[in-house]
Order: sequence, then C-alpha cells, then structure tokens
Amino acid sequence: MSIVLGPNQYGKAEVRLVRVDRDTPRHRITDLSITSQLRGDFRATHESGDNTGVIATDTQKNTVYAFARDGVGSPETLLLRLARHFLAEPQVTGGRWRAEQYGWERIGADAAGGAAGAVGHDHSFVRGAAERRTALVHADDAGLTVLAGLRDVTVLKSTGSEFSGFPRDRYTTLPETDDRILATDVTAWWRYAPSFAEAAGPADYDERFAAVRALLLTTFAELHSLALQQTVFAMGRAVLEAFGDIAEIRLSCPNNHHFLVDLEPFGLDNPGEVFFAADRPYGLIEAAVQRSEAGPSTPDGPEHAVWSTIGGFV
Repeated sequence: MSIVLGPNQYGKAEVRLVRVDRDTPRHRITDLSITSQLRGDFRATHESGDNTGVIATDTQKNTVYAFARDGVGSPETLLLRLARHFLAEPQVTGGRWRAEQYGWERIGADAAGGAAGAVGHDHSFVRGAAERRTALVHADDAGLTVLAGLRDVTVLKSTGSEFSGFPRDRYTTLPETDDRILATDVTAWWRYAPSFAEAAGPADYDERFAAVRALLLTTFAELHSLALQQTVFAMGRAVLEAFGDIAEIRLSCPNNHHFLVDLEPFGLDNPGEVFFAADRPYGLIEAAVQRSEAGPSTPDGPEHAVWSTIGGFV
C-alpha cells in the first residue's frame, strides 16, 4: 500500500480590505474579508518542496488589493474577477474565493452636532451589527458557481410562535406552549443558476441580495410559527418562489431560547413578560430548500460540489 496526496488547496485567508470611494463628496465604504484558495497540480511542492508552480499566498493577497484599486463593485463580482485571473494560470484548475462584508452606517449628525438628516453624514460612519453579507465563487471542471448569503442576522418575534404535539417520554420535561418568543440568528446561502451568474453585474447582485434578505425577514415576521423547522422551510420556499434564477437555498438557524422566569417565590405573577435569555445549549435547525427538477443538487441526487466547500451545514 502506497501513501499518496489527496485533495488539497491553499491560499491566503481573511485578507482585510477597506475601500473608500471618493468620487463624490459623499464617500462610500466597502469593508471585506476575502479568502482565496487555489486547487490544481501542486503535487511537487507537497512531495518534494518544489515551488516552481506555486503562486505565493502573498501574491494572492496583493492581487486582492490591486484589483480593489479599480473598484470593488459587489462582493460577487470581485470574487469572479479574482477567480478568472487565477484560473488563467495553467497549473490552477479550480479554486474557492469567499468574502464576508461588514456593514457601516452613516452617523446621523455632523461634527458640530447639527442634524444631518435621514441620509446621514457624508464621511462619518458607525460599525453596524454583527450581521455580515457573504459571497463565494467556486471553480471546478464544471465551471464557475456563485453563492450569495448572509450570516448572524438576529431576529426575534415576541408572539406568533408555538410548539406542541411532540412525543413525550420519561426524559421529556419541556412543556407545550401556544405562545412563545421565537428568536434566531439566520445564516443562509443561496446558489444562483448559471444564467443569472453569467449575466449579472454588481448592481444586480446588490439588488438581489437586498431583495432576498427582505423576503427572508418578512416571512419570519408574518408566518405564525408552529415550529422553527416550519419557519425555516417557509423562508427558503418564499425565496425560491420569488426568484426563478436561484437554484436552491440553505439555512442554519439556532433556536435562541427565552425561558419564562418563575416569579412565584417573590409573590409575583409573570404574564409572559420576564424571560431568561439562554445562550447555550440551543436547538439548531438546518435545511436545504431545493427545486425537485434543479439539476445536480436534488433530494434524490448528488448535491452540487459547491456545498463541500462550506464549513458545517452551511
């Protein structure tokens, strides 16, 4: 039995890039963390240290910054530019380029304390919440695949959720409820059909991201939830019904439990007003929502290769 090199990739991880667009007095900030990983014939460097064909990870980092000089556009289009650039090298046969975008909001008052209006300050910003926009470009023999997504979008509804009818055994202590807080941190990835990815420009990706995000949140808010599983599936189904050029979507949603505090020892009632927010352990609900006819990633067939590049379920 011989020992051989298996699948491998390499690159520069979490390249921090901040681009300030100054073409008008009203500046714009794009704040990204970008990871570039290449696949190909790199057997020689693993087996003998021959680096003849190795594109240094530092070169990959520098390419990110050089490309940003011409403008970032949307995260998806920047990753596609990087992918096509590195795939032009003969030793590179595939790869994975991923971005996380951090939000900055305009400060609502100028330095002198006067109102700047609803549009905010021209060049002063405050870092937004933990929410991040995500994007990924995957390259293999089948071509380029584009994923878009978001993560750590914290949502909560104070009513309109229940959970009952589950089986009970000697270890079950959870009471049934017809009115509870439902809270989660939404992480989602959606895969664009090749027809959209081939034709879309930066504005198309930006507009579609905003529309999908809004639809996910609206569905969460408006659905009377009988289980977080039901809510997750409804959110994914709403996206696929609204956008025919999204092939599938995957969601991961922890159940951020809020437990009613027992105030009886203090002679007080608690009509659903005082809760303990537990950070762990938590339920974790994950699902892929797909089109039954959507090619290589269907409930009865092999999943699309791009999903093997995502840590965990999504």
